[in-house]
Amino acid sequence: MAFFTYIVASRRNGTLYTGSTDDLIQRVAQHKNKTFAGFTAKYDVDLLVWFEVHETREAAFRRERQIKKWNRDWKLQMIEKENPNWLDLYDDFRLGGLKDAKDWVPAFAGMSGMSETPNDQ
Repeated sequence: MAFFTYIVASRRNGTLYTGSTDDLIQRVAQHKNKTFAGFTAKYDVDLLVWFEVHETREAAFRRERQIKKWNRDWKLQMIEKENPNWLDLYDDFRLGGLKDAKDWVPAFAGMSGMSETPNDQ
């Protein structure tokens, strides 16, 4: 199982929030949907601009606490290094690199039991 430390932002150089989770897709979706009233909902902080994978929950939490102690410039430098255009990484992570639905093929495609040509039946 993977654990994550992440930063969401309101916009480029905007308000930042650092957190950790064992389900990055679900957690960022909660930020985007404003599931919980609080800091990220109040300041519209929902763009996944940086994340890091850890082997343990404790490691992800330690990293979260470390980053929260950093000054703002250090956080901005880290984001700029990994994501200079401040792209929202959520969809790429959620879709595993697929850009849109046309790239998606169901797992059962071509497994209907039918032959490749109608004449083979």
